[in-house]
Amino acid sequence: MFIVLESQTHTEGTVGTLVSSFEDRNEAENAYHTILASAAISELPKHCAFMLTDDGYTIKSEMYTHEEKEEE
Repeated sequence: MFIVLESQTHTEGTVGTLVSSFEDRNEAENAYHTILASAAISELPKHCAFMLTDDGYTIKSEMYTHEEKEEE
């Protein structure tokens, strides 16, 4: 069993998480990379993806950070 976790940090500092589980590693990899594809173009300050085993071991994780856009 594989767990894919998405973490989103918003500008005001709140954090949201989404968790999915998969029996098949390839499906988990697909979900992990789909999150990262969105995170790459996200406007959130921090947008992360984690892939874990159901034993709690981290297989991989990656984070995108984005600077806040200054208002003109």
